[in-house]
Amino acid sequence: MLKVERVSSGYHKDINVLSDVSLEVRKGSVTSVLGPNGSGKSTLLKTIYGYIKPFSGKVIYKGEEITASPPFTMIKKGVAYISQEHGIFHSLTVEENLKAGLWIFKRNKEEISERLKAIYERFPVLNEKKNMKAGFMSGGEQKILQFSIALLTDPELLLVDEPTAGLSPVLSDEVYQLLDSIRRDGKTILLVEQNLRKAIGISDYVYVLELGRVKYSGSREDFEKGLKEILSMWGFKY
Repeated sequence: MLKVERVSSGYHKDINVLSDVSLEVRKGSVTSVLGPNGSGKSTLLKTIYGYIKPFSGKVIYKGEEITASPPFTMIKKGVAYISQEHGIFHSLTVEENLKAGLWIFKRNKEEISERLKAIYERFPVLNEKKNMKAGFMSGGEQKILQFSIALLTDPELLLVDEPTAGLSPVLSDEVYQLLDSIRRDGKTILLVEQNLRKAIGISDYVYVLELGRVKYSGSREDFEKGLKEILSMWGFKY
């Protein structure tokens, strides 16, 4: 479904964060990109989604080159991006946030109503708090809202950037239960994560970035066998 071909990218000219990175995401799979801080994981997602124009290389989605396509066109192509840093408007209510996520249907009130109804049925907590300012919700509820905004447009591919960052172990478990339910819905997920145990547990295929390059790649089974060695290189325990 998605191919990244020899992409080099970064935020300043001639300073690569990613160097010659290639990966493939198969339809219906969960593919994780792991690595220590500063390895280029988030930069990879931003490059795929069009927030950053790569210095070289190609991004191909469903056979079409989409390199440097602007984010608003990605939504229309069926790609959603769940950012680690942003994703909701804290000063708006839950429902206002959801409606903002439905901007591509702004001329179809019936479509907006049906999609809101479906989200509220799937996530009753959002229905209960639809008139609450999003900034007053708990961290876990805000994460549910962020995922819901992405799911409103029924994307085929979700780019998910460190969904458990800053969350407690209990809330992290809830996020991964949500990711698993999204996978069972038939969605394709490209996941960037630092919680290695959880990411590998849900993944079909795994890539490891180190200093902006693909250091390892393989199936979940491959990584479960060699995980302790990989983690020891980063100073982590598994």
